[in-house]
Amino acid sequence: MNFSPMVDLVRDPRWGRVMESVGGEDPYLGQIFAKTMIEAYQGEDISKLGNAAACVKHFAAYGAAEAGRDYNTVDMSEREFRQYYLPAYRSAIEKGAEMIMTSFNTINGIPASANQWLLRDLLRKELGFKGVVISDYSAIEETIAHGVSKDKKEAAYKAIMAGVDIDMMSNVYSNHLKELVEERKVPEAILDESVLRVLSLKNKLGLFENPYGNIDEEREKKILKSQEHLEKARKLTAETFVLLKNDKQVLPLKKDSKIALIGPYADNIAILGSWSMFSDKAKIATLKETFEKKVGVENVLCTKGSHILEEKDLNHILVEDGATPIHTENEKEQERQMLEEAIEVAKKADVIVLAIGEHYRQSGEACSRANIEISQIQQNLLNKLRKLNKKIVTILFNGRPLVLNHVAENTDALLEVWFPGTEGANAITDVVFGDVNPSGKLTMSFPQATGQCPIYYNHYNTGRPHIKDIRFASRYQDIPTESYYPFGYGLSYSKFEYSDLKISSHKMKEDSSITVTVKVKNNSNVPGKEVIQLYLQDLVASVVRPTKELKGFKKEKFEAFEEKEISFEITPDMLRFWNENLEYQAQTGEFKVFVGPNSEHTLEEVFEYVEAR
Repeated sequence: MNFSPMVDLVRDPRWGRVMESVGGEDPYLGQIFAKTMIEAYQGEDISKLGNAAACVKHFAAYGAAEAGRDYNTVDMSEREFRQYYLPAYRSAIEKGAEMIMTSFNTINGIPASANQWLLRDLLRKELGFKGVVISDYSAIEETIAHGVSKDKKEAAYKAIMAGVDIDMMSNVYSNHLKELVEERKVPEAILDESVLRVLSLKNKLGLFENPYGNIDEEREKKILKSQEHLEKARKLTAETFVLLKNDKQVLPLKKDSKIALIGPYADNIAILGSWSMFSDKAKIATLKETFEKKVGVENVLCTKGSHILEEKDLNHILVEDGATPIHTENEKEQERQMLEEAIEVAKKADVIVLAIGEHYRQSGEACSRANIEISQIQQNLLNKLRKLNKKIVTILFNGRPLVLNHVAENTDALLEVWFPGTEGANAITDVVFGDVNPSGKLTMSFPQATGQCPIYYNHYNTGRPHIKDIRFASRYQDIPTESYYPFGYGLSYSKFEYSDLKISSHKMKEDSSITVTVKVKNNSNVPGKEVIQLYLQDLVASVVRPTKELKGFKKEKFEAFEEKEISFEITPDMLRFWNENLEYQAQTGEFKVFVGPNSEHTLEEVFEYVEAR
């Protein structure tokens, strides 16, 4: 079994677990990734060698924790829940996910692991889930701290009655279920249901015939770190990078350039991120090594320039992890010396490549942050280097959207590489030197300031929507209202141009569809891939609807100067939503259709949905 995919909808980058979410802030994207991952993990037969039972997490709405603080309260209307947070879970269940993991948060004031409406009425009866429900780590026992269970025995009672089959990591089931059944507080039939579900999954996995499943030491040696897998990882990793800025086509770099590779991630293997504790650190390449291999040792000048965090901030992380805090003699003097060395190295180079970002323990579970900017010590490094008036390419390592205003404004090119994994350094090198053309797009909006969070593109209009230079509107006084980088954003070494948006009809009936076409041209001599995105807006409905909603996307490869006509089909099902009576329906009226390279820069058309006569 595999504790994945994590399909929680996330609209607040302060929450550290955004790095795990497959769909980011968009429910449609979450559905697509969820079902694709279920298919990949389980195949048609989960007992087949190499397949695994998928466990969808965290049910439900864990990504909506108040203030982006992990494990915190979730409180929302049922309509909001059904419209945006439920679709990805539903998609995974429809694809046959074998397991569901409960979330730590409350739903309607009741913790998920003790919530009968959530697990029995919604999950089992309405969504038809027949597989195994497992709690998250000690979540059943934690209902005591929530204040809905007085002790472990009551926690066990509430969880088993709610429908949780397996208690992960606490002892409330093992110590109290037998007693609860013998006292006839828990019907034996309830226990039998859970036991049967667990045994059925073991039977599907073939564990009665082969108790050790896929465990095979010789096979493990051949598969882990096999050349075939490393090559695939390198190729796929490069496709996840997002080019956020590239003024005057600084990237790709020329291979005969003298490069100053500077920053705490310049020669650092800590690029894997959270949940990578079992990786073989000895076999992970650093940027310094891959750059030198690509362009020669003589063309790469490397120095650290600064630490990722100031000592007090790093020690806070170390203490939380149970590690020994550090103490540096003359910390400020060391910082000054590192800056001076970076400046001297940069002076000798044609271009500066700055590798900065979050500490890997600043993103992930229990890594909520109230300030999501790059650390000041790294910004100081950027400021000093900027004064040299040399071209700066910034490579950003992080697990969440960050406030990047200062970084972006003081760099010529900005490449978002996240925490890129085992083949990360090789993949970055491929992109930076032009062997691979970046094609990734953002699955979450990047804010102007932390105070904008939560922030997401598919928001509602207000009665006073923001209009430039109008004071009494829904806006901030001190920063723009829109995101700094919008959902779906991402540049390329190619230059893509959109034109001639057309729809096959300006009226659509419930038994018909509309075809949308747009011309996309690669107006450059660089072959590349582009993600063409389709959005819809319901202009007038019985409840307020979002300003835009992603309804389709296609990733297409374009040769140099090639133009293609890209088409999408709009069906009545794409217009449906949960109305004020919690009925899922499409309502007649006008709709806008948007097509473009991201959620903000689009071409528009209008059509009307009418009743069939």
